[in-house]
Amino acid sequence: ICPFVRSPKGFPKLKNDTFLRAARGEETEHTPVWCMRQAGRYLPEFRETRAAQDFFATCRSPKLCCELTLQPLRRFPLDAAIIFSDILVVPQALGMEVVMVPGKGPTFTEPLKEVEDLLKLRQKVDVTAELGYVFQAITLTRHSLEGRVPLIGFSGAPWTLMSYMIEGGGSTTMAKAKSWLYRHPEASHRLLRLLADVITDYLVGQVAAGAQALQLFESHAGHLGPEQFQDFALPYIRDIAQAVKSKLKEEALPLVPMIIFAKDAHYALRDLARAGYEVVGLDWTIRPQEARAQTGKDVTLQGNLDPCALYAPKEKIGELVKKMLEGFGTQRYIANLGHGLYPDMSPEHVGAFVEAVHTHSRHINKH
Repeated sequence: ICPFVRSPKGFPKLKNDTFLRAARGEETEHTPVWCMRQAGRYLPEFRETRAAQDFFATCRSPKLCCELTLQPLRRFPLDAAIIFSDILVVPQALGMEVVMVPGKGPTFTEPLKEVEDLLKLRQKVDVTAELGYVFQAITLTRHSLEGRVPLIGFSGAPWTLMSYMIEGGGSTTMAKAKSWLYRHPEASHRLLRLLADVITDYLVGQVAAGAQALQLFESHAGHLGPEQFQDFALPYIRDIAQAVKSKLKEEALPLVPMIIFAKDAHYALRDLARAGYEVVGLDWTIRPQEARAQTGKDVTLQGNLDPCALYAPKEKIGELVKKMLEGFGTQRYIANLGHGLYPDMSPEHVGAFVEAVHTHSRHINKH
């Protein structure tokens, strides 16, 4: 149960609510824009702040998370901030050890191999005890933002977290995790249910701490086909939206907009649009018009410029943004990349992307 039944009072008044209005489907003067991984290694100041610390030690320091969250906002007129954290803090809360191995990425010292290994996981997780450092980071950052833009909280989705917990790290095939879905469907559902319950409490706790929107990352959706997605991903994505909303109501917390980003799951867009989220995030592999046709008029879309477009010359970035805005339309739309920023990208080109969204969307709205 969450420690703050009501959110801590005294947060600064929000000055720019464009992102929240677009998420709720209200009219906006310009199209809001933020970037996945906007706090990241492409910024020299990020590399400097992170240099001395182990990655997960950084995640556990509210002060450092706050600083890293604010860095991109000092450079760019973004319309939202997203708390600096990692999706793998949830498996850590379940008792698994994850370390960041240089050159390799996140690595589980003891991944789940057999069904019996599920017994090693905490079956009841007190999210405040295990993940309170994220809540503290959110509260601190919300104050430090001084109402400049809304703050987004997030979590990984059950299937994506399950796949990491079984693979022990990144994988191009997810063969070990997928073999569980075929060989141990019941145990897979047990694990997914446990994850969904923890994620629900974790997201509610983030809102209590001050998050003004939530994004659920189903980053490994593309490894599932339509049938497995229907069985092992979608039901939990739906359940989380429903459970978070009913708990927020119960605890008299703000009903914040929720975003689902299921990468490479365009086979499931129709279902995702009806899964209980205000916003559906898109990767770069689908045309804007096609996404609109599949999702209908009742959700806001977010995305979906190919991240690699930011390697193009600045004028070209402007042209691509204009085309994207014409495809989606400027309303019920949040501009973003189709995935996160890469470490070798130029901050100037990120700036050109943000500026192009604002300039072109204002122009389109006027005419």
